[in-house]
Amino acid sequence: MTYRLRFPTNSLKKKFDKKISHAPKRIQEKVSEALNDLRKNPRPQGKPKIKPPVSVAAYLAQHRKRIGNYRILYDLDDKNKIIWLLAFRGRNEKTYKKR
Repeated sequence: MTYRLRFPTNSLKKKFDKKISHAPKRIQEKVSEALNDLRKNPRPQGKPKIKPPVSVAAYLAQHRKRIGNYRILYDLDDKNKIIWLLAFRGRNEKTYKKR
């Protein structure tokens, strides 16, 4: 069974969409592919788990998906098969800090 993609709040969705719209076109295409891949396999190989988890608004991002120099930060609800999308950030020293 595939997972569903959701945002915990409408404001996080707006921020996510705005960040993606400012990314280069090829990154936007890769984000779309990555989100489809996450739906099928929310725990990709490698080290997608964030230690310690990153606080995004009132939520904790425990996983990440790498897309070039960008990261999708998300959390999983295995019981309900939901991927909670929390942030899309450019990779820099502030990526894993609370904003």
